[in-house]
Amino acid sequence: MGDTIDKRLADLGVSLPAAAAPAANYVPFMQTGNLIFTAGQLPLKDGKLAVSGLLGRDVDVAAGKEAAKLCAINILAQAKAALGDLEKIKRLVKITVFVASSPDFTEQHLVANGASDFLAAALGDAGKHARSAVGTASLPLNAAVEIEAIIETK
Repeated sequence: MGDTIDKRLADLGVSLPAAAAPAANYVPFMQTGNLIFTAGQLPLKDGKLAVSGLLGRDVDVAAGKEAAKLCAINILAQAKAALGDLEKIKRLVKITVFVASSPDFTEQHLVANGASDFLAAALGDAGKHARSAVGTASLPLNAAVEIEAIIETK
């Protein structure tokens, strides 16, 4: 199988879910030229929201990191739906991590590491990316984390 993204995912014990359908009037990804922009992905597992509430009040950093990892898994599911094959990913350009946070929570960057670490492990060098981690008062469905991505294709 070689050192492919699918092999790395298998080594990480991750099986990609079906790409989540949009919940409103938008598309789950948009491609323009050689860039794919994903819609924000929530921490869904088995089709259900896995982590909800505010970091610093309802959710600790460890659970927030897991939520970010689930968002990243769902980003890869969208990429696979867009491309048909994850090997068509040239590089992950940027992720924006939104963290539902209590007013005094300041560790959004640590939560975002859950996604960054997973994406680097899954995509190898192509997974190194720019990133923003932003605290927000709330997210759709009371999700703890939401992440969007920009992906360059081959």
